[in-house]
Amino acid sequence: MYRRFYYKIIDLKRKIISAYKVFLYKLHPDIKIGKNVSIGKNVSIACIWGGKIEIGDNTYIRDGVKIWTYGGDIIIGNDVTINPYCIIYGQGGTQIGNHVLIAGHTMIVPQNHNFKSDTLIRSAGTSEVGIKISDNVWIAHACTILDGVTLQYGTVVAAGSVVKNSTPKNTVIGGVPAKVIKEY
Repeated sequence: MYRRFYYKIIDLKRKIISAYKVFLYKLHPDIKIGKNVSIGKNVSIACIWGGKIEIGDNTYIRDGVKIWTYGGDIIIGNDVTINPYCIIYGQGGTQIGNHVLIAGHTMIVPQNHNFKSDTLIRSAGTSEVGIKISDNVWIAHACTILDGVTLQYGTVVAAGSVVKNSTPKNTVIGGVPAKVIKEY
């Protein structure tokens, strides 16, 4: 009995802290957060070098997630779950649709470094096309989504995949680089 009471107190404390974090983020003029958003411990949501962030209703952002604009926009839809230690950048623009599940340790990076044989890589500049993740997508554990990718409706990305090309609807993709494994 005491154990149940203890867990109820811990859950209440988590909800209060989450509500306080949401309140603080809503004070920022370039961050818009919807209703019933839950934010875990050590989450960092920041508009770095400009850009804006929009987070839809009923979204869960778990512990250790970083959402940083780096000058681009990040739009996250409704009913999205972003699990622990994901990193989402916004340089070229990141759009995440509704009902998307993103497992832990996933990186979404809408920027790529240019390189030439006669130039230092850090001096060659970058390309920033953007990433679009449609509705009803599941990205499994420890995936990397690279610049220029569109994940169409119903895409499932297998754990540990590196996605560098866009996908057709209702497919399972996986591997390094990710390829279509099956259509459903």
